[in-house]
Amino acid sequence: MSSPPIVVGVGVFLLKGNKVLLGRRRTAVGYGTFALPGGHLEFGERFEECAAREVKEETGLEISGAELLTVTNTVLSEPKPMQLIAVLMRGELADGDRTAVNVEPEKCDGWDWYDWDDLPKPLFHSLQNAILQGLNPFPPK
Repeated sequence: MSSPPIVVGVGVFLLKGNKVLLGRRRTAVGYGTFALPGGHLEFGERFEECAAREVKEETGLEISGAELLTVTNTVLSEPKPMQLIAVLMRGELADGDRTAVNVEPEKCDGWDWYDWDDLPKPLFHSLQNAILQGLNPFPPK
């Protein structure tokens, strides 16, 4: 019998004022939770490349840069056992005036900006864990 998989994902904080872009998941893992745009790291891909690719694939938005904020390590039992390593990045929007589009409606109910001090519930596991560890995605002023 093989061990449950270890999955590496990249999540991207896109910020506007005191708000962060989140979407409600429709996929089996984390169904109904609010999550950052992001997805699985592909073989040979740098974190920054994955961040840019996933943001574009999911929201239609382009980022001009991404920086590493933190990494979370979450063991999930539902819907199937797995260990999720989430690399959380902060992305710089290439065009802050563009609107996020729900490019993958089968995976997400849609994107919206939420006040950091009043985030919707429930949050996706890795995002919730990062917040509980004290993460603040906003750059120091």
